Amino acid sequence: MFVDKVGFNLCSEYGMKSVQSQRVTIEIGQDRLIEELGRLQQKLDLGYELSVVWLPDSHNKLSGEVKENVILIYEDNETNAIETLKHEFLDYLISRTIEPYERIANKLIGLLNDEAYLKKEKLVEVLAALI
Repeated sequence: MFVDKVGFNLCSEYGMKSVQSQRVTIEIGQDRLIEELGRLQQKLDLGYELSVVWLPDSHNKLSGEVKENVILIYEDNETNAIETLKHEFLDYLISRTIEPYERIANKLIGLLNDEAYLKKEKLVEVLAALI
């Protein structure tokens, strides 16, 4: 195992000739992903809070995901990693646009649940008094 520039543990199980060559390959790919993220941010003038980390993992079911403000890319192939970065970047931006609606819907559901609970409790009190 070794640790990349961002501090993530990376395994040496990806079929590379050596841990050193794997490290160089990942560092070069990481740099390319950082450059691509910068290009996307400048092109759309959005998402400047994001960073990217390449964690090649052929056993991961996901190609990538966003955790907090970090785009994690799991693709082994650099070309696929760049495509996944684009996908995750756009998905993050679009998801942010619907967050206000999610908050409103969740607040409304919470209020309806509170109202239903109060009605149920009143009914239980009435029925309990009858028996």
